[in-house]
Amino acid sequence: MANATELKSDALMELMKLHFSTDAGKQLTQKIGLVYQINIAPKKIGFNEKSFVVDLKKGEVKEGAYEDGKPDATFSFTDDDFVKVATGKMNPQMAFMRGAMKIKGSISAAQKFTPDIFPKPSKM
Repeated sequence: MANATELKSDALMELMKLHFSTDAGKQLTQKIGLVYQINIAPKKIGFNEKSFVVDLKKGEVKEGAYEDGKPDATFSFTDDDFVKVATGKMNPQMAFMRGAMKIKGSISAAQKFTPDIFPKPSKM
């Protein structure tokens, strides 16, 4: 795991941490109540990935793999594609169909992973 790699997504994950501490973020946590693991690769899915856990049961974002069993769904992206999906520049369904996003785990849980989870671009 290449921790020295700075990803554009790192800043986005920091914003998500702040987002979950707001009222809107707390409402999302109550509404969704699932745990996602997001693997982000600098260039190619599956290589030098950095993992993040987006825990919508506790309302937190942590770096590293999920350690309390299995996440409800795991997503893999390249850094650029994750940023596009998170900022609304790419539709998650299109990303999946194009192979820009890989999903493991529950498809119904994955479908609840919507752009609403991310802070609005005006805050970015």
